[in-house]
Amino acid sequence: MLGPMLLRASRNERLRDVIERNPLTRKVVTRFVAGEGQDAVLAVVHRLHSRDMATTLDFLGEDVSDLAGARRVRDQYVSLLYRLYEAGAAELSEVSVKLSAVGQSIPKDGHEIALGHAYQIAVAAAAVGCRMTLDMEDHTTVDSTLAIGDELRQQFPLTGNVLQANLRRTAGDLAQLAGSGARIRLVKGAYREPESIAYQRKNEVDRAYRQGLHQLMASNCYPMVATHDPAMIRAASDAAQRRGKGLDDWEIQMLYGISAGLQAELAGSGHALRIYVPYGTDWYGYFMRRLAERPANVAFFLRALARG
Repeated sequence: MLGPMLLRASRNERLRDVIERNPLTRKVVTRFVAGEGQDAVLAVVHRLHSRDMATTLDFLGEDVSDLAGARRVRDQYVSLLYRLYEAGAAELSEVSVKLSAVGQSIPKDGHEIALGHAYQIAVAAAAVGCRMTLDMEDHTTVDSTLAIGDELRQQFPLTGNVLQANLRRTAGDLAQLAGSGARIRLVKGAYREPESIAYQRKNEVDRAYRQGLHQLMASNCYPMVATHDPAMIRAASDAAQRRGKGLDDWEIQMLYGISAGLQAELAGSGHALRIYVPYGTDWYGYFMRRLAERPANVAFFLRALARG
């Protein structure tokens, strides 16, 4: 029950205002968010790269409803990409872009606006030797997001897409993308969706995720396995071995601030590992979804608040 409650809370503007104003909450958020500005996130990037971990960087924000706001997010990514290049960190990094942050949520012409801004980010990424993956959001954005990924790959073939195993449609989407050679990040899904559209029970989502792993490893796509579950990592490794994929033919992705010990173990064993590193001031929605995903995160949050 706690997970669905927290997912609802992630869209509650009144609760958002209360939590964002609480100075104790901000101290806890630093476990999951690298900082508010580029200097902070670049320091984290250097630390992770020194530990043989690649990075994907997310400038936090979503559901931007005005053109000026969408342009600010675009400009932030372009600026970040050139700073990564100047710091010698572009090759081991990519950027993760939520299309609703660059215009997709704008009522009129949102798809075209998001495509234009994503194209400009892709141009900057290609110029510095970096890559871009389009994050997936709630089910209403899936068709638009996949279409933009398809269009961008015509000129930027390394553009990635994210698929969510909890959505009932994902097996079909994986089948459609199987011959595309796309970079595909498979996640379980962190948005509250209706039962008609998404699996609700953990065992159903786990089964769908395993099926997705097998489909992905059997395709000519580059699999990006986003999970903190050791059982799913073993399942991915088994599926990769059966398809003759080596450690460099796929990668594991994990969230910044979660399962640090497992991350170190995987990096030390030669697995290609990429850490998803968010930054920025608009952290509320991301933070609440992280709490919803794992009860241990909620316990950590409550203990930290109790300590004050």
